[in-house]
Amino acid sequence: MIRRSTVPVFSLSFLDCICCGFGAIILIFVLTMGSQSKVVQQLRERLEHILRQQLVSLAELRRARDEVLISQTRAAESTIALQERETLRQLMSQLELQVAQQQASRDRLMVDIEKLKTELAVGQKPREIELKGVEPTPIGLPPTGTHVAFIIDSSGSMRDPNSERIWPIVLRKFDEVLDAYPDVKGIQFLDADGRFIISGRQTEQRWLPDNENNRKAIKEALFNYDIFSNSNPVPGIVRALRSLYDENDPEMRMTIFILGDEFTGTADAVLRRLDELNPKGEDGKRKVVINAIGFPTAVKMGFSMGNTGVKYANLVREVCHQHGGAFIALREIEERDDRETARERERERERVP
Repeated sequence: MIRRSTVPVFSLSFLDCICCGFGAIILIFVLTMGSQSKVVQQLRERLEHILRQQLVSLAELRRARDEVLISQTRAAESTIALQERETLRQLMSQLELQVAQQQASRDRLMVDIEKLKTELAVGQKPREIELKGVEPTPIGLPPTGTHVAFIIDSSGSMRDPNSERIWPIVLRKFDEVLDAYPDVKGIQFLDADGRFIISGRQTEQRWLPDNENNRKAIKEALFNYDIFSNSNPVPGIVRALRSLYDENDPEMRMTIFILGDEFTGTADAVLRRLDELNPKGEDGKRKVVINAIGFPTAVKMGFSMGNTGVKYANLVREVCHQHGGAFIALREIEERDDRETARERERERERVP
């Protein structure tokens, strides 16, 4: 029988195998770790890219939020500004109304003051200046004015009793006077009490340029003027001298035209008052020329008693003489063409809805 030798379990060969196996495992692990590092790197880069995109989106959201907040702030400011403008507009409307009321009160006060001054002047000199031998006859006009102001008596005697409107011949005389002045730069209209016929802050106490549109607007306003004044043109003359003459304009040559038919005051007091407001210069001339046109309503048509028409003619004749102007006395108040003009205007008003 063959005897077998005992083989040791943990021999050198076994250790070699074991070492080779461990080496293979380590090699596999190392190789595996290298590939996993690339995957991890790729994942890291992808996460960083996603994070950058999220940061950009977050920045855009923040910018959009800021823009929304700015828009809301501007909208709130605009709303506040609109409310403030509306409040200011209401305040301006109230102030304009108050100014208009104050203007009307001042006009009434000026009329009262002129009446008081006239009465005071009469008290200082009771004897009235006698103007003898005055016969109102037409004479020529000196067309030297650059600015023409009209003082129009709008009392009942200067109106057609059938329509209670200003006589149409007054409108025709308005055109005739302006046509006689070739270099008119400004025109203005006041009634006998000193009220501007075309009222408003843009027109009162300012000269209106002489053109067809303004002439048409003035004649329309005068034709429809429904405020009755007193039969005394003195307050209107005083208002025109104080409000319209510009001392700082060396080229201004102002002319006043009085259109009326009656006077109920005292002549000498009026003459002294106008001499104070329109005194003579060193050359003996006055700064404003005063003319007058007389209508024979009070004389021929019996609108008043007490010779008020003759007193008007006497007064304005002397006023025009002292202030370098001319007095024109009309013989008729209504002519055929004036009646046709009035009827045509009435027909136009009826056609307007």
